[in-house]
Amino acid sequence: MAPDPTVVHPLPAHDRVVFLKPLVTSPQIVVGEYTYYDDPAGATEFERQNVLYAYGPERLIIGKYCAIATGTCFLMAGAEHPTMGVSTYPFTMFGGRWAEQTLDVVTSMPSRGDTVVGNDVWFGRQATVMPGVRIGDGAIIAAGALVTADVPPYTIVGGNPARPIRQRYEDADVERLQKAAWWDWPSELVTEHARTIMTGTPADIERIAAERGGEEAQ
Repeated sequence: MAPDPTVVHPLPAHDRVVFLKPLVTSPQIVVGEYTYYDDPAGATEFERQNVLYAYGPERLIIGKYCAIATGTCFLMAGAEHPTMGVSTYPFTMFGGRWAEQTLDVVTSMPSRGDTVVGNDVWFGRQATVMPGVRIGDGAIIAAGALVTADVPPYTIVGGNPARPIRQRYEDADVERLQKAAWWDWPSELVTEHARTIMTGTPADIERIAAERGGEEAQ
């Protein structure tokens, strides 16, 4: 039986692990089922401590079955400072006449849009993701990485700034995996084939997806 994705703490006696979907309350944060955060010092504080500067309309969207290690942070667009003039000081945030004179400067600043994380992405400890970054399905973000640019699907990145280390599969296999989209299978099917999902090949996943499609068409 698969764990209940609506339970905040899916592991009895392990409060450091939380499923994020039932935990988050902000409409600016969207998280898929079974994505978890692991932190021994306050995993339930993810929304407040790990999603920073979420002052604007931009959203953080995280897919299903992602693994997020301790200290991973998502910096949102509210962290941006104006750079069109001499000073980058955020006068507007202190209100009063400063805000009256500069609010239009802040509201007219360009935005990189939503930060989007695909499915089955693994974040190593203390990774940081900058505003507007898009991370593809199956990517791996190394511990301590500073992700400033988009990450292709099934690519391992690391460093500051994060750069590609290697692609986990050939392009054709990446295409197979994204088409099969095992993370969208019913939880019963994922449970049945969990071992293959962990140890199998893209061809194995493609085969199961094809069999599933055939059964649904009957």
